[in-house]
Amino acid sequence: MALRMLSRLPRPDHDEPDDGGCRVRDQESTLCAPGTYIQGIFYFLKSSAMIEVVASMSRGPVFLAGELLECLITFTNPMSHLSTSASSEMLAWASAQIHCQFHASESRVALPAQGNKDVQAESDTVLIPSRGERGQCMLDTPPKILFCDLRLDPGESKTYSYSEVVPTDGPPSFRGQAVKYVYKLTIGCQRVNSPIKLLRVPFRVLVLQAGMPEPPSPQDEEVAPSNPFLDDEETGRRDTRPLEKALDMLMVTTSRRCPHLFNITNMRGKVAKFCIFKTVYRLGEDIIGTFNFSEGDIPCLQYTVSLQSEEDVQPQYQRRPNQSASVTSHGRHLESCLHTASSHFSLPIPLNVTPGFSTDIVSLRWRLHFEFVTAREPMEPPTVLQNQSEVTVWTGAGLVDVDTFSWDLPIKVLPTNPTLVSYVSQFSGTNSINI
Repeated sequence: MALRMLSRLPRPDHDEPDDGGCRVRDQESTLCAPGTYIQGIFYFLKSSAMIEVVASMSRGPVFLAGELLECLITFTNPMSHLSTSASSEMLAWASAQIHCQFHASESRVALPAQGNKDVQAESDTVLIPSRGERGQCMLDTPPKILFCDLRLDPGESKTYSYSEVVPTDGPPSFRGQAVKYVYKLTIGCQRVNSPIKLLRVPFRVLVLQAGMPEPPSPQDEEVAPSNPFLDDEETGRRDTRPLEKALDMLMVTTSRRCPHLFNITNMRGKVAKFCIFKTVYRLGEDIIGTFNFSEGDIPCLQYTVSLQSEEDVQPQYQRRPNQSASVTSHGRHLESCLHTASSHFSLPIPLNVTPGFSTDIVSLRWRLHFEFVTAREPMEPPTVLQNQSEVTVWTGAGLVDVDTFSWDLPIKVLPTNPTLVSYVSQFSGTNSINI
Protein backbone atom coordinates (compact mmCIF):
# COMPACT_ATOMS: atom_id res chain seq x y z
CA MET A 1 0.00 0.00 0.00
CA ALA A 2 1.29 3.46 -0.84
CA LEU A 3 0.28 6.84 0.57
CA ARG A 4 -0.07 9.64 -1.89
CA MET A 5 -1.22 13.30 -1.58
CA LEU A 6 -3.87 14.50 -4.03
CA SER A 7 -4.33 18.15 -3.08
CA ARG A 8 -4.11 20.61 -0.23
CA LEU A 9 -7.54 21.92 0.82
CA PRO A 10 -8.17 25.26 2.58
CA ARG A 11 -8.56 25.14 6.34
CA PRO A 12 -12.21 25.31 7.49
CA ASP A 13 -13.57 28.54 8.95
CA HIS A 14 -14.54 26.96 12.31
CA ASP A 15 -11.87 26.13 14.80
CA GLU A 16 -10.68 22.55 15.08
CA PRO A 17 -9.97 21.23 18.57
CA ASP A 18 -6.27 21.19 19.40
CA ASP A 19 -6.31 17.63 20.64
CA GLY A 20 -9.12 16.22 18.53
CA GLY A 21 -9.13 14.33 15.23
CA CYS A 22 -5.91 13.01 13.79
CA ARG A 23 -2.61 14.87 13.97
CA VAL A 24 0.18 14.14 11.45
CA ARG A 25 3.85 14.59 12.32
CA ASP A 26 5.42 12.63 9.45
CA GLN A 27 3.58 12.53 6.14
CA GLU A 28 5.80 9.83 4.65
CA SER A 29 5.27 7.34 7.48
CA THR A 30 1.60 7.92 8.35
CA LEU A 31 -1.22 5.85 6.85
CA CYS A 32 -4.81 7.07 6.97
CA ALA A 33 -8.04 5.63 5.70
CA PRO A 34 -9.36 6.78 2.32
CA GLY A 35 -11.20 10.11 2.49
CA THR A 36 -9.79 11.10 5.90
CA TYR A 37 -9.27 14.85 6.32
CA ILE A 38 -6.02 15.59 8.17
CA GLN A 39 -4.92 19.18 8.78
CA GLY A 40 -6.24 20.37 5.44
CA ILE A 41 -4.66 17.49 3.38
CA PHE A 42 -6.65 14.82 1.52
CA TYR A 43 -5.05 11.38 1.07
CA PHE A 44 -6.03 8.24 -0.80
CA LEU A 45 -4.68 4.72 -0.87
CA LYS A 46 -3.29 3.31 -4.10
CA SER A 47 -3.65 -0.39 -4.57
CA SER A 48 -0.45 -2.34 -5.22
CA ALA A 49 -2.26 -5.16 -6.97
CA MET A 50 -0.25 -6.94 -9.66
CA ILE A 51 0.29 -10.28 -11.36
CA GLU A 52 3.75 -11.65 -12.10
CA VAL A 53 4.22 -13.40 -15.46
CA VAL A 54 7.28 -15.62 -16.05
CA ALA A 55 8.04 -17.34 -19.38
CA SER A 56 10.75 -20.01 -19.53
CA MET A 57 12.08 -22.17 -22.37
CA SER A 58 13.27 -25.24 -20.54
CA ARG A 59 15.36 -26.72 -23.37
CA GLY A 60 17.30 -23.53 -24.06
CA PRO A 61 17.03 -20.39 -26.21
CA VAL A 62 18.37 -21.85 -29.50
CA PHE A 63 16.25 -23.77 -32.03
CA LEU A 64 16.47 -25.13 -35.53
CA ALA A 65 13.97 -23.91 -38.11
CA GLY A 66 11.22 -26.54 -38.19
CA GLU A 67 11.83 -27.59 -34.58
CA LEU A 68 9.11 -27.53 -31.93
CA LEU A 69 9.52 -24.64 -29.48
CA GLU A 70 8.07 -25.27 -26.03
CA CYS A 71 7.66 -22.65 -23.31
CA LEU A 72 6.10 -22.72 -19.83
CA ILE A 73 4.28 -19.52 -18.87
CA THR A 74 3.42 -19.02 -15.18
CA PHE A 75 0.97 -16.43 -13.82
CA THR A 76 1.27 -15.68 -10.09
CA ASN A 77 -0.56 -13.49 -7.60
CA PRO A 78 2.39 -12.62 -5.34
CA MET A 79 0.27 -11.20 -2.49
CA SER A 80 0.33 -13.38 0.63
CA HIS A 81 -2.99 -14.78 1.78
CA LEU A 82 -2.05 -13.59 5.28
CA SER A 83 -2.03 -9.95 4.20
CA THR A 84 -5.04 -7.91 5.28
CA SER A 85 -5.15 -6.12 1.93
CA ALA A 86 -4.77 -9.27 -0.21
CA SER A 87 -7.43 -9.84 -2.83
CA SER A 88 -8.00 -11.95 -5.91
CA GLU A 89 -6.63 -10.71 -9.25
CA MET A 90 -8.24 -11.08 -12.66
CA LEU A 91 -6.85 -11.29 -16.19
CA ALA A 92 -9.17 -11.06 -19.17
CA TRP A 93 -7.01 -13.14 -21.54
CA ALA A 94 -3.48 -14.06 -22.57
CA SER A 95 -2.01 -15.29 -25.84
CA ALA A 96 1.41 -16.21 -27.26
CA GLN A 97 3.00 -16.16 -30.72
CA ILE A 98 6.37 -16.15 -32.49
CA HIS A 99 7.50 -13.27 -34.66
CA CYS A 100 10.68 -12.23 -36.51
CA GLN A 101 11.66 -8.58 -36.43
CA PHE A 102 13.62 -7.15 -39.36
CA HIS A 103 15.71 -3.97 -39.21
CA ALA A 104 17.90 -2.52 -41.98
CA SER A 105 20.64 0.10 -41.86
CA GLU A 106 19.55 3.20 -43.75
CA SER A 107 23.13 3.92 -44.81
CA ARG A 108 23.59 0.53 -46.52
CA VAL A 109 20.13 -0.76 -47.50
CA ALA A 110 17.54 1.00 -49.70
CA LEU A 111 14.16 -0.61 -48.99
CA PRO A 112 11.03 0.18 -51.02
CA ALA A 113 8.68 2.70 -49.47
CA GLN A 114 6.15 1.25 -47.04
CA GLY A 115 2.44 1.87 -47.40
CA ASN A 116 0.27 3.66 -44.87
CA LYS A 117 0.28 2.16 -41.41
CA ASP A 118 -2.85 0.63 -39.98
CA VAL A 119 -4.52 3.08 -37.63
CA GLN A 120 -5.36 0.26 -35.23
CA ALA A 121 -1.64 -0.47 -34.77
CA GLU A 122 -1.31 2.73 -32.76
CA SER A 123 -3.95 1.61 -30.26
CA ASP A 124 -2.77 -0.10 -27.07
CA THR A 125 -5.91 -2.25 -27.02
CA VAL A 126 -4.98 -4.10 -30.24
CA LEU A 127 -2.53 -7.01 -30.03
CA ILE A 128 0.51 -6.10 -32.14
CA PRO A 129 3.47 -8.34 -31.13
CA SER A 130 6.08 -5.95 -32.58
CA ARG A 131 4.64 -2.75 -31.05
CA GLY A 132 7.36 -0.38 -29.89
CA GLU A 133 10.22 -2.19 -31.66
CA ARG A 134 12.47 -0.93 -34.44
CA GLY A 135 12.04 -2.16 -37.99
CA GLN A 136 9.17 -4.23 -39.25
CA CYS A 137 7.65 -7.61 -38.48
CA MET A 138 8.50 -9.80 -41.46
CA LEU A 139 7.15 -13.11 -40.13
CA ASP A 140 4.77 -14.19 -37.38
CA THR A 141 2.73 -17.21 -36.37
CA PRO A 142 -0.98 -17.09 -35.53
CA PRO A 143 -1.53 -16.21 -31.85
CA LYS A 144 -2.62 -19.02 -29.56
CA ILE A 145 -4.99 -18.21 -26.69
CA LEU A 146 -3.66 -19.44 -23.35
CA PHE A 147 -6.80 -18.67 -21.31
CA CYS A 148 -9.75 -16.35 -20.86
CA ASP A 149 -10.98 -14.87 -17.54
CA LEU A 150 -8.24 -16.10 -15.21
CA ARG A 151 -8.79 -15.54 -11.49
CA LEU A 152 -5.84 -15.87 -9.11
CA ASP A 153 -6.31 -15.90 -5.35
CA PRO A 154 -3.54 -14.49 -3.10
CA GLY A 155 -0.44 -16.68 -3.40
CA GLU A 156 -1.93 -18.76 -6.24
CA SER A 157 -0.05 -19.66 -9.45
CA LYS A 158 -1.12 -21.26 -12.70
CA THR A 159 1.18 -22.52 -15.45
CA TYR A 160 0.33 -22.90 -19.13
CA SER A 161 2.33 -24.72 -21.81
CA TYR A 162 2.84 -23.12 -25.20
CA SER A 163 4.26 -25.00 -28.20
CA GLU A 164 4.76 -23.94 -31.79
CA VAL A 165 6.88 -25.07 -34.73
CA VAL A 166 9.57 -22.53 -35.60
CA PRO A 167 8.80 -21.35 -39.17
CA THR A 168 11.00 -22.84 -41.87
CA ASP A 169 10.41 -20.07 -44.42
CA GLY A 170 12.22 -17.37 -42.45
CA PRO A 171 15.88 -16.28 -42.23
CA PRO A 172 18.23 -17.30 -39.41
CA SER A 173 18.87 -15.03 -36.45
CA PHE A 174 21.47 -12.49 -37.52
CA ARG A 175 22.88 -9.19 -36.27
CA GLY A 176 24.97 -7.73 -39.06
CA GLN A 177 26.11 -4.30 -40.14
CA ALA A 178 23.44 -3.96 -42.84
CA VAL A 179 20.47 -5.96 -41.52
CA LYS A 180 19.24 -7.64 -38.35
CA TYR A 181 16.86 -10.59 -38.00
CA VAL A 182 15.65 -11.09 -34.42
CA TYR A 183 13.20 -13.77 -33.25
CA LYS A 184 11.02 -13.36 -30.17
CA LEU A 185 8.23 -15.18 -28.40
CA THR A 186 5.65 -12.56 -27.39
CA ILE A 187 3.07 -13.14 -24.65
CA GLY A 188 0.22 -10.64 -24.61
CA CYS A 189 -1.87 -10.12 -21.43
CA GLN A 190 -4.72 -7.77 -20.64
CA ARG A 191 -6.76 -6.80 -17.62
CA VAL A 192 -10.34 -5.70 -18.09
CA ASN A 193 -10.51 -2.10 -19.38
CA SER A 194 -6.70 -1.84 -19.40
CA PRO A 195 -3.99 -1.64 -22.09
CA ILE A 196 -2.37 -4.82 -23.39
CA LYS A 197 0.96 -5.71 -21.76
CA LEU A 198 3.61 -7.58 -23.77
CA LEU A 199 6.25 -9.98 -22.44
CA ARG A 200 8.95 -10.81 -24.98
CA VAL A 201 11.42 -13.70 -24.76
CA PRO A 202 14.17 -13.46 -27.44
CA PHE A 203 15.60 -16.68 -28.85
CA ARG A 204 17.92 -17.73 -31.67
CA VAL A 205 17.03 -19.63 -34.84
CA LEU A 206 19.47 -21.68 -36.96
CA VAL A 207 18.51 -22.58 -40.53
CA LEU A 208 19.80 -26.01 -41.43
CA GLN A 209 18.85 -26.16 -45.10
CA ALA A 210 21.34 -23.52 -46.26
CA GLY A 211 24.41 -25.21 -47.75
CA MET A 212 23.21 -28.74 -47.04
CA PRO A 213 23.67 -31.39 -49.74
CA GLU A 214 20.88 -33.34 -51.36
CA PRO A 215 19.23 -36.10 -49.27
CA PRO A 216 20.87 -39.52 -49.65
CA SER A 217 19.51 -42.04 -52.11
CA PRO A 218 17.66 -45.16 -50.86
CA GLN A 219 20.80 -47.22 -51.54
CA ASP A 220 22.80 -44.98 -49.21
CA GLU A 221 20.17 -45.28 -46.49
CA GLU A 222 20.43 -49.07 -46.55
CA VAL A 223 24.13 -48.98 -45.72
CA ALA A 224 23.84 -46.15 -43.19
CA PRO A 225 25.16 -46.96 -39.69
CA SER A 226 22.56 -48.09 -37.18
CA ASN A 227 22.42 -48.26 -33.39
CA PRO A 228 22.35 -51.91 -32.21
CA PHE A 229 20.98 -50.88 -28.80
CA LEU A 230 17.68 -49.63 -30.31
CA ASP A 231 14.96 -52.04 -31.29
CA ASP A 232 13.37 -51.90 -34.72
CA GLU A 233 10.37 -49.90 -33.51
CA GLU A 234 12.51 -47.17 -31.93
CA THR A 235 14.80 -47.08 -34.97
CA GLY A 236 11.86 -46.66 -37.33
CA ARG A 237 10.35 -43.91 -35.20
CA ARG A 238 13.68 -42.08 -35.12
CA ASP A 239 14.13 -42.32 -38.89
CA THR A 240 10.80 -40.62 -39.43
CA ARG A 241 11.96 -37.40 -37.78
CA PRO A 242 13.13 -34.98 -40.48
CA LEU A 243 15.21 -32.85 -38.10
CA GLU A 244 17.08 -35.84 -36.74
CA LYS A 245 17.79 -36.96 -40.28
CA ALA A 246 19.02 -33.46 -41.13
CA LEU A 247 21.34 -33.43 -38.11
CA ASP A 248 22.70 -36.82 -39.14
CA MET A 249 23.30 -35.47 -42.63
CA LEU A 250 25.04 -32.46 -41.13
CA MET A 251 27.41 -34.64 -39.15
CA VAL A 252 28.19 -36.78 -42.20
CA THR A 253 28.76 -33.74 -44.43
CA THR A 254 31.14 -31.97 -42.05
CA SER A 255 33.01 -35.16 -41.12
CA ARG A 256 34.19 -35.93 -44.64
CA ARG A 257 37.89 -35.23 -45.08
CA CYS A 258 39.55 -34.81 -48.44
CA PRO A 259 42.86 -32.89 -48.49
CA HIS A 260 42.86 -29.81 -50.71
CA LEU A 261 46.32 -28.68 -51.94
CA PHE A 262 47.13 -25.17 -53.15
CA ASN A 263 50.37 -23.69 -54.49
CA ILE A 264 50.95 -20.22 -53.00
CA THR A 265 52.77 -18.06 -55.56
CA ASN A 266 53.41 -14.41 -56.28
CA MET A 267 54.85 -12.64 -59.31
CA ARG A 268 58.40 -13.69 -58.31
CA GLY A 269 57.79 -17.39 -57.89
CA LYS A 270 56.49 -20.12 -55.58
CA VAL A 271 56.21 -19.31 -51.88
CA ALA A 272 54.73 -22.45 -50.28
CA LYS A 273 52.31 -25.33 -50.62
CA PHE A 274 49.17 -25.11 -48.52
CA CYS A 275 47.02 -28.04 -47.41
CA ILE A 276 43.57 -27.92 -45.79
CA PHE A 277 41.68 -31.10 -44.94
CA LYS A 278 38.15 -29.88 -45.75
CA THR A 279 36.25 -26.73 -46.67
CA VAL A 280 32.86 -27.44 -45.02
CA TYR A 281 32.59 -26.88 -41.26
CA ARG A 282 29.95 -26.56 -38.58
CA LEU A 283 29.81 -24.11 -35.68
CA GLY A 284 32.31 -24.90 -32.93
CA GLU A 285 34.78 -26.78 -35.15
CA ASP A 286 38.47 -25.94 -35.57
CA ILE A 287 39.85 -25.04 -39.00
CA ILE A 288 43.31 -26.59 -39.37
CA GLY A 289 45.73 -25.95 -42.23
CA THR A 290 49.42 -26.63 -42.91
CA PHE A 291 52.14 -24.85 -44.91
CA ASN A 292 55.18 -26.43 -46.54
CA PHE A 293 57.83 -23.78 -47.22
CA SER A 294 60.62 -26.20 -48.15
CA GLU A 295 59.33 -26.38 -51.76
CA GLY A 296 59.18 -22.60 -52.13
CA ASP A 297 61.55 -20.45 -54.16
CA ILE A 298 60.70 -17.17 -52.40
CA PRO A 299 61.46 -16.82 -48.65
CA CYS A 300 58.35 -16.10 -46.56
CA LEU A 301 58.93 -13.96 -43.49
CA GLN A 302 55.43 -13.97 -42.01
CA TYR A 303 51.89 -15.08 -42.74
CA THR A 304 48.50 -14.22 -41.22
CA VAL A 305 45.26 -16.21 -41.47
CA SER A 306 41.91 -14.64 -40.53
CA LEU A 307 38.44 -16.19 -40.34
CA GLN A 308 36.08 -13.66 -41.93
CA SER A 309 32.43 -13.31 -42.86
CA GLU A 310 31.20 -11.21 -45.79
CA GLU A 311 27.81 -9.53 -45.52
CA ASP A 312 26.75 -8.49 -49.01
CA VAL A 313 23.56 -6.55 -49.80
CA GLN A 314 21.78 -7.74 -52.94
CA PRO A 315 22.32 -5.32 -55.90
CA GLN A 316 18.68 -4.17 -56.07
CA TYR A 317 18.76 -3.07 -52.41
CA GLN A 318 22.20 -1.43 -52.31
CA ARG A 319 22.26 2.20 -51.21
CA ARG A 320 25.16 3.00 -53.57
CA PRO A 321 26.17 1.39 -56.89
CA ASN A 322 28.88 -1.28 -56.56
CA GLN A 323 28.63 -1.11 -52.80
CA SER A 324 31.34 -3.18 -51.12
CA ALA A 325 30.54 -6.02 -48.74
CA SER A 326 30.91 -5.64 -44.98
CA VAL A 327 33.76 -7.84 -43.76
CA THR A 328 33.97 -8.97 -40.12
CA SER A 329 36.90 -10.92 -38.64
CA HIS A 330 36.16 -13.64 -36.07
CA GLY A 331 39.66 -14.98 -35.40
CA ARG A 332 43.26 -14.40 -36.43
CA HIS A 333 46.51 -16.39 -36.44
CA LEU A 334 49.92 -14.75 -37.05
CA GLU A 335 53.15 -16.70 -37.52
CA SER A 336 56.76 -15.73 -38.25
CA CYS A 337 58.16 -18.38 -40.58
CA LEU A 338 61.57 -17.25 -41.91
CA HIS A 339 63.86 -20.29 -42.40
CA THR A 340 60.97 -22.55 -41.37
CA ALA A 341 60.37 -25.72 -43.35
CA SER A 342 56.72 -26.20 -42.29
CA SER A 343 54.06 -24.54 -40.16
CA HIS A 344 50.38 -24.93 -39.29
CA PHE A 345 47.48 -22.93 -37.83
CA SER A 346 44.23 -23.68 -35.99
CA LEU A 347 41.26 -21.28 -35.98
CA PRO A 348 38.11 -22.13 -33.98
CA ILE A 349 34.69 -21.18 -35.40
CA PRO A 350 32.76 -19.45 -32.58
CA LEU A 351 29.40 -20.91 -31.59
CA ASN A 352 27.74 -17.49 -31.47
CA VAL A 353 28.26 -16.56 -35.14
CA THR A 354 25.71 -17.04 -37.92
CA PRO A 355 26.26 -19.75 -40.55
CA GLY A 356 26.17 -18.77 -44.20
CA PHE A 357 22.75 -17.92 -45.66
CA SER A 358 21.07 -15.89 -48.38
CA THR A 359 17.80 -13.92 -48.52
CA ASP A 360 16.25 -11.50 -51.00
CA ILE A 361 18.01 -8.61 -49.24
CA VAL A 362 21.36 -9.88 -47.99
CA SER A 363 23.73 -12.84 -48.18
CA LEU A 364 26.39 -14.01 -45.74
CA ARG A 365 29.48 -15.91 -46.91
CA TRP A 366 32.57 -17.20 -45.10
CA ARG A 367 36.22 -17.24 -46.11
CA LEU A 368 39.80 -17.64 -44.91
CA HIS A 369 41.81 -14.50 -45.60
CA PHE A 370 45.60 -15.03 -45.99
CA GLU A 371 48.28 -12.34 -45.97
CA PHE A 372 51.91 -13.16 -46.80
CA VAL A 373 55.07 -11.10 -46.34
CA THR A 374 57.90 -12.30 -48.62
CA ALA A 375 61.47 -11.13 -49.21
CA ARG A 376 62.51 -9.81 -52.61
CA GLU A 377 66.03 -11.19 -52.34
CA PRO A 378 67.17 -14.63 -51.21
CA MET A 379 68.06 -14.82 -47.53
CA GLU A 380 70.69 -17.38 -46.62
CA PRO A 381 70.26 -19.12 -43.28
CA PRO A 382 73.03 -18.70 -40.69
CA THR A 383 75.81 -21.27 -40.81
CA VAL A 384 77.70 -22.62 -37.82
CA LEU A 385 81.13 -24.10 -38.47
CA GLN A 386 82.01 -27.41 -36.92
CA ASN A 387 84.54 -27.37 -34.08
CA GLN A 388 83.94 -23.63 -33.65
CA SER A 389 85.23 -22.64 -30.21
CA GLU A 390 83.74 -19.17 -29.95
CA VAL A 391 80.05 -18.48 -29.36
CA THR A 392 78.38 -16.94 -32.40
CA VAL A 393 75.30 -14.76 -32.10
CA TRP A 394 73.23 -14.50 -35.27
CA THR A 395 71.08 -11.40 -35.69
CA GLY A 396 68.49 -10.78 -38.34
CA ALA A 397 68.90 -8.21 -41.07
CA GLY A 398 67.99 -4.70 -40.03
CA LEU A 399 66.42 -3.80 -43.37
CA VAL A 400 64.71 -6.20 -45.79
CA ASP A 401 62.88 -5.36 -49.00
CA VAL A 402 59.58 -7.19 -48.87
CA ASP A 403 56.43 -7.80 -50.90
CA THR A 404 52.99 -8.39 -49.44
CA PHE A 405 50.04 -10.10 -51.07
CA SER A 406 46.77 -11.63 -49.95
CA TRP A 407 44.55 -14.55 -50.92
CA ASP A 408 40.97 -15.54 -50.02
CA LEU A 409 39.77 -19.13 -49.73
CA PRO A 410 35.96 -19.55 -49.61
CA ILE A 411 34.63 -22.03 -47.06
CA LYS A 412 31.18 -23.11 -45.88
CA VAL A 413 30.02 -22.74 -42.29
CA LEU A 414 26.92 -24.76 -41.33
CA PRO A 415 24.88 -24.90 -38.10
CA THR A 416 25.35 -27.47 -35.36
CA ASN A 417 23.21 -29.05 -32.65
CA PRO A 418 21.17 -26.23 -31.04
CA THR A 419 21.59 -27.71 -27.56
CA LEU A 420 25.34 -27.14 -27.83
CA VAL A 421 24.87 -23.53 -28.95
CA SER A 422 22.50 -22.85 -26.04
CA TYR A 423 25.38 -23.10 -23.56
CA VAL A 424 27.05 -19.94 -24.95
CA SER A 425 23.94 -18.05 -26.04
CA GLN A 426 23.52 -14.45 -24.90
CA PHE A 427 19.83 -15.20 -24.27
CA SER A 428 18.70 -16.90 -21.07
CA GLY A 429 15.42 -18.24 -22.42
CA THR A 430 13.59 -16.79 -19.39
CA ASN A 431 11.93 -13.43 -18.94
CA SER A 432 9.30 -11.90 -16.64
CA ILE A 433 6.98 -8.92 -16.27
CA ASN A 434 4.61 -7.51 -13.65
CA ILE A 435 1.17 -6.37 -14.83
